[in-house]
Amino acid sequence: MGEYSLNILFIGDVVGRLGRNAITNNLTSLIDQYDIAFTIINAENAAGGFGLTPDTAAQLLEAGADCLTSGNHIWTQKEAEQLLNSEPRVLRPANYPPEAPGRGAAIYETSDYGIRVGVINLLGRVFMEPVDCPFRCAKREIDSISSTADLIVVDFHAEATSEKQAMGYFLDGRVTAVVGTHTHVQTSDEKILAGGTAYITDCGMTGPDDTVIGIDKHIIIEKFISSRPQRFEVPKSGPCLISAVVIKCNPQTGLAETIERIHTTYNY
Repeated sequence: MGEYSLNILFIGDVVGRLGRNAITNNLTSLIDQYDIAFTIINAENAAGGFGLTPDTAAQLLEAGADCLTSGNHIWTQKEAEQLLNSEPRVLRPANYPPEAPGRGAAIYETSDYGIRVGVINLLGRVFMEPVDCPFRCAKREIDSISSTADLIVVDFHAEATSEKQAMGYFLDGRVTAVVGTHTHVQTSDEKILAGGTAYITDCGMTGPDDTVIGIDKHIIIEKFISSRPQRFEVPKSGPCLISAVVIKCNPQTGLAETIERIHTTYNY
């Protein structure tokens, strides 16, 4: 078969109906444009801005996603347990307790050459809820799947940039990519680390663009000014942002060759 590479598309946190519709309307063209072999979407905010339901997950999977990762909001919707137990293409962070429903890592096969892509979902601990150590968990999960997977992509859903950078260096050379999610603001530090792992601190958000991280900007401004609780609302119309990265991978080495950011606004 010879030496060859393939492209993985990782799309940042999908927020609400507008974010889901952006995927439905544009994912096929993105896959064609960038010759994508495998697509990962962080979908923990896809249902009304908080959590994921069977219907919203189905919309993203039917649009062309191969795997949906998540984060700390995965438990918000009451259907989460049912979804995680029934849909193997949906992951929750692997460093939740083992009693939690679902799983945090899996291996999927691409239609191109049958390449096996391992995906690991992790949750950070700095400024986040207490969970198991993501670093030790990452090592356990990699040890479990590395003999079977040709490529391994890690979604590190974390708040602190320092924790994300530390994870990138910790896993450099052991995985294909470490992609940060959670803050909804895309960073411009994408790079290939010394050991061959693609890295970005945060992939960004896919959802309403004229907002504060996906929430109506007026509500967030009022919260900051008044210091009073506010009911968060996700706009259902207006400009929509798709934030993503394309990672060119070498299945023979399991490492990355390039990483490219996508940051595009669509009007609906």
